[in-house]
Amino acid sequence: MGVRLGGSHVERPRPNEDSARRIGPYRLITRLDPSPELVPCRRFVARSAEGDRTVLLSAPLPGADPARFLTEARAAQRLLGPWIAPVTEVADPASAPFHATPYVPALPLPVALAVHGGPLPEETVRAIGVALAETLAAAHAQGVTHSGVSPAAVLLTSDGPRLTCFGAVRAAAPDGERRDGLPGLDPGALAPEQASGGRPRPPGDVYALGAVLAYASTGHTAPERSELPSALGPSTASCLTRDPANRPTAADVLTALAPPTPHGTVLSSAGSLLPPGRLPGRVVAALARQSSEILAAELPWN
Repeated sequence: MGVRLGGSHVERPRPNEDSARRIGPYRLITRLDPSPELVPCRRFVARSAEGDRTVLLSAPLPGADPARFLTEARAAQRLLGPWIAPVTEVADPASAPFHATPYVPALPLPVALAVHGGPLPEETVRAIGVALAETLAAAHAQGVTHSGVSPAAVLLTSDGPRLTCFGAVRAAAPDGERRDGLPGLDPGALAPEQASGGRPRPPGDVYALGAVLAYASTGHTAPERSELPSALGPSTASCLTRDPANRPTAADVLTALAPPTPHGTVLSSAGSLLPPGRLPGRVVAALARQSSEILAAELPWN
């Protein structure tokens, strides 16, 4: 079951897809990503055995190191903020590896563009950028590198983005090993120094943030400067500078993207940038459809 929008085929959520499968205590309802090639883990909407909890469940890709996956999942439990999808449960090391976060209707950014039929409006992209820059600036101030920002890592919800996939670059391969070409990693969002095996650091997050802004604005992560909206182009291009020493900080990007308030201070949260009506109508409709289908899903337990 699917719908064609803008020449691309987008799979709607299918409540019975993977319904015969379980991971840990959860029965899988549907995949979150219809095209998971550039997603660093398998992501599902799932429900607990008692039927009282619905979660977004992530599990490692086939062939991935489960120990590295669980290490990053446990570290993600300490990463908090309004635009972070919180990791609230991690599998026991003796069980099948997974981590879970409470479910809210959400579309991965690539799915949102496909549903919308093309790049998102500039004001929506700016709001996404403000939220992500704020989140990364707070993490970097605490000495934490996200190491997983990419278009697929950004989920759009009704009130703003949620950042997922913490530690995806670190989990994909240890420092010193080349990461370009590894399954699940988006090459357009992987900073050059990380692709060559360098230790993930804050400038790599900023590069990936630029790739997300470019993708949301144009539909791909490496656009020509002329393709970018004039108001977002300078900030996006500066993030994508190949030399990490010449990239702005996440705090610099926040200052550049967030409009000043009437009192002259910089708006530091995307909450008021995504009021009702700011998300494209087709995206809102897709979120509502996903919510109703997940709510109606009936899963046998025998």
